[in-house]
Amino acid sequence: MAQETTLVSGIAGRYATALFDLARDAGQLDAVAKDLDTLSALLAESADLVRLVRSPVFGRDEQAKAMSAVAERAGLGDLVRRFLGVTAQNRRLFALSDIISAYKKLLSHHRGEAVAEVISAVPLTDAQLQQLKSSLSSEAAGNVVINAKVDPDLIGGLVVKLGSRMIDASIRNKLNNLKSAMKGVA
Repeated sequence: MAQETTLVSGIAGRYATALFDLARDAGQLDAVAKDLDTLSALLAESADLVRLVRSPVFGRDEQAKAMSAVAERAGLGDLVRRFLGVTAQNRRLFALSDIISAYKKLLSHHRGEAVAEVISAVPLTDAQLQQLKSSLSSEAAGNVVINAKVDPDLIGGLVVKLGSRMIDASIRNKLNNLKSAMKGVA
């Protein structure tokens, strides 16, 4: 566990590590990951749910009841339901997105995978993702899992983060570099 705690830190790291340990002991690592993906998708599509987990206006009992209803409606497993209850009672739901991210880091590390965050201006095709995964796997000397996101502000190109390295090959970055270079000339 000492090695796992260096991967994640803070409140989110402590909660994610606790959930990871419980899931591992129960043999439910993948089931919990699937439930957390569902929960993450719910947070992404519902501003009201985000407001519920982040707002200090709601009391712990209100948050616990609401999260219990959300978990039941979404069909989340018992372990994640209980975890959400404890998180609500401890007033830590505000860190839920970070807890989910930290859990995924722990799971990837447990599986021996490297996680690459890839941000593109438009959604990448399966063929493009496969080619990128192949290139990154040879660079990382191991299996790479790609977490793809879309940011239209990039205009074009990619931003790839793998471990502590980041490659920004976006058009937005190139335009900003050109803008800086032009200011230096004038």
